[in-house]
Amino acid sequence: MGAAAEHVAILGAGPTGLEAALACVETCRSFSLYEAAPQVAGNVRAWGHVSLFTPWDMVVSPRMARQLAGAGLEVPAGEAVPTGAQLVDQLLEPVADLPSVAPHLRLGARVVAIGRQGLLKHEEIATPERGSRPFRLLVETDDGEEATTADVVLDCTGTYHNPNPLGDGGIPAPGERALGSDIVRQLPDLEADAHQWAGRKVLLAGAGASAQTAARSLAALVAGDPATEVVWAVRDPAPTWGAVADDPLPARASLVAEAVRLIGGGQPRFSVRTGVEVERLERRSGRIGVTLRNGAGPEEVVVDKVLALTGYVGDQSLYRQLQVHECYATAAPMDLSAALLGGAGGDCLAQVSHGPDVLRNPEPNFFILGMKSYGRVNQYLMRIGWEQVDDVVTLLGATSSA
Repeated sequence: MGAAAEHVAILGAGPTGLEAALACVETCRSFSLYEAAPQVAGNVRAWGHVSLFTPWDMVVSPRMARQLAGAGLEVPAGEAVPTGAQLVDQLLEPVADLPSVAPHLRLGARVVAIGRQGLLKHEEIATPERGSRPFRLLVETDDGEEATTADVVLDCTGTYHNPNPLGDGGIPAPGERALGSDIVRQLPDLEADAHQWAGRKVLLAGAGASAQTAARSLAALVAGDPATEVVWAVRDPAPTWGAVADDPLPARASLVAEAVRLIGGGQPRFSVRTGVEVERLERRSGRIGVTLRNGAGPEEVVVDKVLALTGYVGDQSLYRQLQVHECYATAAPMDLSAALLGGAGGDCLAQVSHGPDVLRNPEPNFFILGMKSYGRVNQYLMRIGWEQVDDVVTLLGATSSA
């Protein structure tokens, strides 16, 4: 396929989307880069106050370093561990501002649906005709909606904008939807916004890195304010917190150690319930009544705030009119999911690209990249996104290099 005839639509201007934009620059492909947020890397900004586990030397891609250096700009490097905000300010914003990228960037433009021009999902199955039709994208902006076309679509929209429900079985608990925005579903800045949390009783749900980070900050609030109380609800009866033996990432090891300390008890007004499900939520005179259930039966706690950090998964509704083969267990592209599940477990640092072929879908020239491509497998590492971009370049056929 000749690059001159291709126009690439890149959905999401985060780390993987920007990497894909630079790959288009280096291979002389026309592209449009869509970002739903009003500023580049909206998902990363949402957790900008949080430190990564990995240092600069592991979060700057060779392609980004090459392009920034070529423009005479500073390339972040070293063993310091950046926050999300520093990642944006010192890396992602400078990349987005490059003259080769900035004119192609559309901020505040959310792609809400993708189809094939003149075709429905069930038509032209595995025929050359389907691949010959351009994609049709519905784009939502402050000025309304518009339709546009592309020859290649890279879905790099991530997962952070699509949190999992609280309830048992992965569905909303009764009363959860009615509470709506009263439930906080993204990791708050508990230091800057301490006044919103101190002096209140909080239910924290979840056990991953986000929940552990929140637990550490909430424990500090509890220690400094005798009116603050926290109940931490964890589904797993014996959580391992993602511990890695002889962890090479000190920040991650420290977080796990704090979670282990908290589950061990001993901190007044901070209690942990393991092996519990959220059964029901309801309003109670300006507060929230939460029913927790375990093998011993139900327990009701009445709290002022609910912080649900139960993980995130990509929005598959975006491509419901495309012929995408998803794993029935992980919601990731089938071939990639099979490769991941075949080697499930272990440290994310051990992850490697599984090659170009696992990124293919029955839908020609549609690729899911970055964190979204891992579905419910939680060993994703930023480096994988860069390698996936290289794999797509291989599939499309590079025509030149910078």
